[in-house]
Amino acid sequence: MDEEKRRFHKGLKLSILLVLSIWLVKFVEIGFNISFVSFGVLPREFSGLPGILLFPFIHSDFEHLISNSFPILFLVTAIFYFYPTSASKVMLIIYIFSGLLVWLIGRQSYHIGASGFVYGLVAFTFFSGIIRWDRRSIVLSLIVTFLYGGFTWKFYLLTKPFRGKDIYPEPLVGIACAFLFRKNDPYDKFAGMEEEEFEIENDHSI
Repeated sequence: MDEEKRRFHKGLKLSILLVLSIWLVKFVEIGFNISFVSFGVLPREFSGLPGILLFPFIHSDFEHLISNSFPILFLVTAIFYFYPTSASKVMLIIYIFSGLLVWLIGRQSYHIGASGFVYGLVAFTFFSGIIRWDRRSIVLSLIVTFLYGGFTWKFYLLTKPFRGKDIYPEPLVGIACAFLFRKNDPYDKFAGMEEEEFEIENDHSI
């Protein structure tokens, strides 16, 4: 129980730190009457490369900021709690490569906001449930599906041919992480599958 509390508190502290950071950036913009949009990702331009690290902290308005704040609080905390040994690696990979993909194939304009990071985390938790098929992953996947049902629409857009419109490559990074780290943080399999395997073993022993 102490270990579970430690994991929960670690994820919660990090998620709060991330959210406070992006809010601080917005308050700095307002306080000094400046805009950090030019620090976002500008695809296929060398001047836009630094934005790969900076763009998740820059948001266009408070509605954009709020819409990303609550998912970050929930998803980061949940991933550190359910996947403690994978969490840091997964978050780093999603953070870096989601921005890199946007730089490579995004439309030619400045990209800002933590939405891509959120899509990557949603994809990781959702597909981890499908790939792992254990109790906690299934439960977390169902919760994510309920809370972020719009993710399925983003994933649909990802599969459409690129025609110069907005596309959402970030879920690919989350899916890749779900596959790469599928054997980390093992947990009991889903109850129905355990019973099925037990019955099969008994049949072989006869």
